[in-house]
Order: sequence, then C-alpha cells, then structure tokens
Amino acid sequence: MATSAPDRTVADRYALEAPLGRGGMGVVWRAHDTVLGRAVAVKEVVLPPTLPDDERRAAHARVLREARAAARLNHPGAVTLYDVVLDQGHPFIVMELVPASALADLVRTGGPLSPARSG
Repeated sequence: MATSAPDRTVADRYALEAPLGRGGMGVVWRAHDTVLGRAVAVKEVVLPPTLPDDERRAAHARVLREARAAARLNHPGAVTLYDVVLDQGHPFIVMELVPASALADLVRTGGPLSPARSG
C-alpha cells in the first residue's frame, strides 16, 4: 500500500507533498520535481500485495506500455506525461499538475453539472 508522503522522495527526484486523489490503482500525489524546480502530479500505481509475481510483472509492463502511449499525446485536453519510474517496487507516472477543483467539490457546491459545462 502507498505510504505517507512527508519526507518521501521518489527516484531521488520527486518530493511527494500531499495526496490529490485515490483510486483502485493507487494514489495521485502533488509533488515537487527537485531537479527542474516545478510542481508535478505523481501517480503511484499500487497493485494488490496478493498478486502473483507473473501477474505483477505483466501489470508493470502494461503500465509502462500505457505510459508510452500517453507520452505521445499532444492535446489540450490531455495532461503532459513527463516521466515513468520504478521505486520501491511500484511504478510511478509523473505528469503535468493541472490546478483545478475536484469534481466532487464542484458538484457539492454547485449541484450537478450541465452537459455544456461538463464538456
């Protein structure tokens, strides 16, 4: 499972600051790229600990394959992927940090989004 962020650095470069979100495949952290001096989002892919080694290797390969495909995207609606690293047995995907409110917060304060606003 993902560990807490204070004083945690990934790949001797990305200083994790705070979780931005959690899901079935891990945690997305707000982080600081200590080499380039910029804020980034870092997705820590956490696989179930009971996953057999062969399935774990296949999942890691799939993450890398999907990251390579995402890195080729160049579209204003897609975040830029900066890096993929393996640290402490977990793949981490480093990407552009897009400052925005969480969808849950928008819905809580403003109600359901209209189709025009959600697009």
